Amino acid sequence: MLAAHDLGELTPTAELVAGELLANSHCHTKGPYSLRVLSPHPGRLRVAVWDTDPRVPPAFSADVDKDAVPPPDTEGGRGLHLVRACADEVGVSVLRELGASKGGKLLWADCGGGVAW
Repeated sequence: MLAAHDLGELTPTAELVAGELLANSHCHTKGPYSLRVLSPHPGRLRVAVWDTDPRVPPAFSADVDKDAVPPPDTEGGRGLHLVRACADEVGVSVLRELGASKGGKLLWADCGGGVAW
């Protein structure tokens, strides 16, 4: 699908980012979640996952040490750090209003233009 839009080189990164963001929502939130993929600029791809939990995971908070990695003997906590390492930029939008979005948050990662895989 990405190759049809001249974004085929981003497929491995997009798959990894989508998998980690979806796994995070599946394991750490209750309720529905969904994947959103768009190309905001030529040669770039935004992978985002929405879920109903408005809490921002520590790995996506503004004051996180981007180079910090969980200890090797822990069973979890690496997925979102991996997303940060693979993406050019990451962010979160907390959706406070109920309605069509049902509140929650949108974690996103931009790939392309400098991502080395």
